[in-house]
Amino acid sequence: MFTGIIESLGIVKNIVEEGTNFHFTISSPISSELKVDQSVSHNGVCLTVTELTDETHTVTAILETMNKTNLKGLKIGDQVNLERAMRMNARLDGHIVQGHVDMPGTCVKKEEANGSWFFTFKYLPSEKYILVDKGSICVNGVSLTVINPVDDLFTVAIIPYTYEHTNFNAFESGTAINLEFDIIGKYISRYAELYKQ
Repeated sequence: MFTGIIESLGIVKNIVEEGTNFHFTISSPISSELKVDQSVSHNGVCLTVTELTDETHTVTAILETMNKTNLKGLKIGDQVNLERAMRMNARLDGHIVQGHVDMPGTCVKKEEANGSWFFTFKYLPSEKYILVDKGSICVNGVSLTVINPVDDLFTVAIIPYTYEHTNFNAFESGTAINLEFDIIGKYISRYAELYKQ
């Protein structure tokens, strides 16, 4: 379980394909503090630490994960948003994030707004996934507030701190992103579906 508050940026140092698995080696300020078997969110994807060095950690993604997330587009040198699992005695500063990506999306617009930024994203709408104005959405592991969801588009506002400390600073039109919708909305949607039946 995560909160969507990014702890650190990591840099992809190596990618090894083994059968249908992909092993990503990441260098980051928190890598030396991790443990093997620990769950860490990488761009919103919950992955298990499998190896450690003094400055890097390695995680493994299966083919299913690669097919359903933007991890398949990662290259050596790319930035990755990192967050360790939340502590039960800590404040929930973002919202409840599971680290289970629902679908990919695409950045279609980036606008600077006098020191902040507005990003607009396109996704495939579904009755299973509900977006509401001022509701929560997780984009690349970042807990954000939805602005003006219309059809297959929604916008988020990014303050300078978030822009500088996440990989939003590398986003441009066409950038693939990971989306995890609010778990409460997903439960409501499922209940409504069962009620109709």
